[in-house]
Amino acid sequence: MLQVLIFLFVFSSAFLFFSQGLPFFTELLRKVQEKKVARTTKQLDAMFIEIKSEKLFLYNTISPLALGLVCFLLTRNFIVTFAGVGIGLFLPTFIINNMKARRKQRLQAQLVDSLMILSSSLKGGLSLLQAIEVLVEESNPPLSQEFGLVLRENKMGVSLEESLKRLNERLEIEEVKLMTNSILVSRETGGDLTKVLSRLSTTIRDNRKLKDTIRTLTLQGRMQGFIMSVLPFFFVGAVVSFNRTHFDIMFETEEGRMLIFVAVGLQVIGLVLIQRLSRAKF
Repeated sequence: MLQVLIFLFVFSSAFLFFSQGLPFFTELLRKVQEKKVARTTKQLDAMFIEIKSEKLFLYNTISPLALGLVCFLLTRNFIVTFAGVGIGLFLPTFIINNMKARRKQRLQAQLVDSLMILSSSLKGGLSLLQAIEVLVEESNPPLSQEFGLVLRENKMGVSLEESLKRLNERLEIEEVKLMTNSILVSRETGGDLTKVLSRLSTTIRDNRKLKDTIRTLTLQGRMQGFIMSVLPFFFVGAVVSFNRTHFDIMFETEEGRMLIFVAVGLQVIGLVLIQRLSRAKF
């Protein structure tokens, strides 16, 4: 009789959970995915990439499930499966951030040439808007997309100053900020914009050379950090290949486990310090 009551209690509890709790968690997951899709759509629109919201919702839903299923089929381990699901949840965000970083690098590489085109067009007697039109025609994406949006906003009635300010806020690149501020100041004060743009192109080119030099000088520190991070694993693998019981005493005794904990902590601290000291902020 007691076993029947326990069975009925467990069955009713499970039924209530799946009938009441499952819809709640499903609705919560749907709301989280919708917010994520809205944020992703805004980021893609800023990069002039059009993907339907339904597809983004499908990608964000399928990626963790698919990656978790693949991990389970390959390892049959639930810990690895949950890790795969977690990676799948953050995978779309990682891809979007990588796309933004690569687009930013391409745009920065085009800035010097764009300043030269603007300067040459102004020397030829064109107005600033006409020079921007020439820049859009002569340049490749993403620079042509950004300045093309400036022209479209201007045709819709937005002032050039306001369009340049929006460009500055949209890109958040130091070189673009220098360029837009130089144009705005020159238009207000009546300075020679041609000379300003020529000097600015030289400044940006020299600044880029300085950054490349700093990256080269700090490369040794970054490589040391990478080597130090993988060296313990190669060492342990080499020792275990010769003697499988060599590290057993470290796991079987309290002192050994404490030493492992201290070693891992010192390793992490050393890697963080190396990365911090070898990283230069621009």
